[in-house]
Amino acid sequence: MRLEPGQLIEAGALLFDMDGTLVDSRVVVEKIWKRWCDEHGVDWHYVLPRLHGVRMLDSVKMFAKPGMDIQAEYDRLYREELEDVDGIVPIPGAVELLASLPAHTWTIVTSADTPLAEARLRAAGIEPPPRMVAGEMVRNGKPDPEGYLLGAQRMNAAAAECVVFEDAKAGIEAGLAAGARVLAIAGDHPDEVPAQVAWMHDLTALRFDGFADGKLRLGVA
Repeated sequence: MRLEPGQLIEAGALLFDMDGTLVDSRVVVEKIWKRWCDEHGVDWHYVLPRLHGVRMLDSVKMFAKPGMDIQAEYDRLYREELEDVDGIVPIPGAVELLASLPAHTWTIVTSADTPLAEARLRAAGIEPPPRMVAGEMVRNGKPDPEGYLLGAQRMNAAAAECVVFEDAKAGIEAGLAAGARVLAIAGDHPDEVPAQVAWMHDLTALRFDGFADGKLRLGVA
């Protein structure tokens, strides 16, 4: 179901995924991974729908052929993604929404590690928040809920009082498993969003609407 104008969203804290939710890095990521697939004879059409939303090392383990040096392939792909930020842009409305939010009300929970997350955020004009949860901070990556549970803890909020913003299947599953309310950024894939999850094209319709009973409120324009 799509979020409708006039709705109000209340939360103890906001937990944002990064890639696909705040930052559009698809051009860079898919260019690098398609090149890797072509070089190794890996089926790109199998990789693409499973690529986004999970940690890079988990992706390498998933897609590597038998006998591949997992660490070497990861090191190569990581270096390429870290060095290439050309074409990374913010999701529409992300910069404006985050700038309007009090700093203590939101953070980021991403599958990227800290250096990669910081590079992409800054390329998109977003300053990394101090309580960000990055991929190396958890034992189990998305779709495991560990990252969002840690994010809620860092925000001094119960997971059930948090609103998670996600775009990818693995991240949506992680947010739901943590017990949070999940809102999907699904401008080009609304048909992939679970029926119980509300979705929006991007972040342009959201407005900070103050606080009520100790909870942050967002309005949908």
